[in-house]
Amino acid sequence: MRDENTADLLANYKKIISLLGEDPDREGLLKTPDRVAKAMQFLTKGYRENPEEILKKALFKEDYRQMVIVKDIDFYSLCEHHMLPFWGKAHVAYIPNGYITGLSKIARVVDVFARRLQVQERMTLQIKECIQSTLNPLGVMVVIEAQHMCMQMRGVEKQNSTTTTSDFTGVFNQAKTREEFINLIR
Repeated sequence: MRDENTADLLANYKKIISLLGEDPDREGLLKTPDRVAKAMQFLTKGYRENPEEILKKALFKEDYRQMVIVKDIDFYSLCEHHMLPFWGKAHVAYIPNGYITGLSKIARVVDVFARRLQVQERMTLQIKECIQSTLNPLGVMVVIEAQHMCMQMRGVEKQNSTTTTSDFTGVFNQAKTREEFINLIR
């Protein structure tokens, strides 16, 4: 059974195909509006997920106070300006302050924010703020490296460009702590 949003998306994608000059009733395009509607719902499922709750489901009291790093977290997102993909790797570190979370939960938080219409800069900030406010660690640092199809296949068409963003809190304000993180993710 199809929900109302899927049906509305399907109708709109059928209209978009027509507006682009194609025949949405052509054999090869008959199921395309339905496929695209379902794909877009999957690619934006982060709006329907709560990243704080994900972290809290695996929150454990622990006296560990050294850097915890989850690096090379693959992600896929859609830029909010062109709705074209951008993808790459996120590297996340935090220094616990009495509580740790399951390592897979860090990767899931990245996915929640990536599965929204996004800009890389905001996504970096959102991941950092979510971990900081939920775990209350001594500090958090996030580095994201990504390639953007809006730069590669349109506009300036620079296929080999990579964008890197970073944000940090707490003890990561100290250059030595940031440098340790950067050395460990290389």
